[in-house]
Amino acid sequence: MADIHAPHAHKNEVDAVTGVSTTGHEWDGIRELNNPLPRWWLWTFYVCIVWSVLYWVAYPAWPLVSSYTYGVLGWKSRDAVQVQLADLRAQRAVFADKLAAASLEQIEANPELLSFARAQGRAAFGDNCAPCHGSGAAGSRGYPNLNDDDWLWGGSLEQVQQTILHGIRSTDAEAHVGDMLAFGRDGVLQRPEIVAVADYVRSLSNLPVPAGVTPDLAQGKEVFAANCAACHGDEGKGNPELGAPNLTDGIWLYGSDRDSVIASITNGRAGIMPAWSSRLDGSTIKALTVYVHSLGGGQ
Repeated sequence: MADIHAPHAHKNEVDAVTGVSTTGHEWDGIRELNNPLPRWWLWTFYVCIVWSVLYWVAYPAWPLVSSYTYGVLGWKSRDAVQVQLADLRAQRAVFADKLAAASLEQIEANPELLSFARAQGRAAFGDNCAPCHGSGAAGSRGYPNLNDDDWLWGGSLEQVQQTILHGIRSTDAEAHVGDMLAFGRDGVLQRPEIVAVADYVRSLSNLPVPAGVTPDLAQGKEVFAANCAACHGDEGKGNPELGAPNLTDGIWLYGSDRDSVIASITNGRAGIMPAWSSRLDGSTIKALTVYVHSLGGGQ
C-alpha cells in the first residue's frame, strides 16, 4: 500500500492561483511552488560564506590536538585583554598613586579619593572576599557579617586593615590568634556543666528557653566565671584584643540555638581568614579596608 505522505513527482505546471510554476513535487495534494530566493538574500549568503572562510584564515579558529590555528594576523584574545588592562591601569594611575601615598584617614576625608577607593575596594571584595562573606558581605554561618557593628577583632580602620593584611590564625607571623577552647573534648568541663553554661550564655542575649528545659543559671554563671570570663569578660561583653565575641548582643557567628552553643563549648571554634598582604598590593589593601569599613559596621 502506498504511503499517502510520500512526495509524488509531476511534470512542471503553472499554479492557477499564483501563476507560479511548480517544481513537480507534491505532498498530500500540496504542490511545491518554484519560488526562488531573492537575489539580495542569495548574495548576502554567499558573502557570509566568503567572510567566514577569510575569518578562519585570519584569526584563531580551528581546534587542533593540543593547540589551535593561530591565524595569519597573529591576533590573540589574551593579548587584547592585556592591552585593555594596561590602558585601565594607565587611566587609574593618578588616583592609584594618590591612594598609595595617602593614609586611611586622609582617604576617607577626601570625597574624590574615597569614591575611587570604594569602587576599587568593591571590585577587590568581589574577587577575593565574596566567596566566604557573600557578594553583599552579609556573611553566613561561620563567616562574619561585615554590615553590622559586631567585630571580633575591632572595627576601626586600622583594625580592619590589620585583619585584612595578616589574617586570622593564618600562616602570617602577625596574624590574629585566639582560640575558643574545646572544653568538652579536652575534658575541662563535664556535660552537665557545658549545658548549664550554654543556657547561661544564651540568657545573656535573652534568647528563649526551649520547651521542657529548666536551665540551671546559677551553676552556669559559676562555670562561666571560672572558665569563660577571662576572655569574654565578667559580663560577657567580649574582648577585641583576644577576638572574644560579645555574648550579649544577639549576634552569633555559629548559631544561637541551644545545640549550636553547646557544640561550640564542647568542641571549640577556630575559624581561619587568610592573610592578604602577600596576595594584594598596598593600594588594593587600602581600598578594600575603606570599602569594608564603609559597609555600615565600621567603628
